[in-house]
Amino acid sequence: MEKVTVIIPNYNGEKFLKECLKSLKKQKDHFKVIIVDNDSQDGSVGFIKKCYPDFILIENKENLGFAAAVNQGIKASRSKYVFLLNNDVELEIDCISSLLKCIEEDKSIFSVSSKMVQYNDRNKIDDAGDEYTLLGWTKRVGYGKSTDLYNQKREIFSACAGAALYRKSIIDEIGFFDENFFAYMEDVDISYRARIYGYKCLYCPQAVVYHIGSGSSGSRYNEYKIKLAARNNVYVPYKNMPWPQLAVNSVFLLFGYFIKYLFFFRQGQGSTYLNGLKEGFNSFKKIEKVKYQNNNFTNYLKVEWFLIKNTLKFIFL
Repeated sequence: MEKVTVIIPNYNGEKFLKECLKSLKKQKDHFKVIIVDNDSQDGSVGFIKKCYPDFILIENKENLGFAAAVNQGIKASRSKYVFLLNNDVELEIDCISSLLKCIEEDKSIFSVSSKMVQYNDRNKIDDAGDEYTLLGWTKRVGYGKSTDLYNQKREIFSACAGAALYRKSIIDEIGFFDENFFAYMEDVDISYRARIYGYKCLYCPQAVVYHIGSGSSGSRYNEYKIKLAARNNVYVPYKNMPWPQLAVNSVFLLFGYFIKYLFFFRQGQGSTYLNGLKEGFNSFKKIEKVKYQNNNFTNYLKVEWFLIKNTLKFIFL
């Protein structure tokens, strides 16, 4: 049985799949591939069936979103690890083997994030691991900076699910990706949950991928993405913080929402961001909170310290 199952959610990504799947075929390790198609209308399904009949294809009748698609793939897998991969990514030849080497160093490692490099400028970082702050912001570490600055393995708050390896036994323990998120921030949410349970995430600089970015949604700042991300920025703290911690952090979170509103207001998208926040506050009760357990108290303190450090880094660096 293969150690790894590669899971690729796809929505109208035919123009990206050729390079992505070709680079998968060049990998050194043996693995299964599951592609979950969210009712693509661009010929993706026909391309996969014709050119990659050995890959497992799950066809949805509607667009269920990123979280639901990867959950389908995870549940269909039988491997020890799952490698979640965006369709607009090209892998270096030893990417998966490097991720495996890293995650197998310690059983407390939940996920390992790749070194994501900008596809069209391969001297610049796209994402060297994600950090989460008291302001409710997620920071893509290294974005736009030289790839030479991020060659050291380190602990991160969350792996970017665009190219990350996850330990399936921990997913079985803490729960799958929250499908209420649909897309965006679901990887931060599941990593936050893993930290509550005492697990950690790492960044692996030897595992290199080239990422086009926003291949399915269209652009970095579009109305669809802004609204969803704003809503999910409300969901993450509500779901993962017990009420006392949420009360303490609420001032910082509200300040963070206000600053983000000003940012999008200047771009003429302030109303879109506010609509996302409103949807989040109006619907957060449907989100099932992570059940507080006294034996995890130390982990909550560690998470809070992580949030404080990340916030200070964001402000002063």
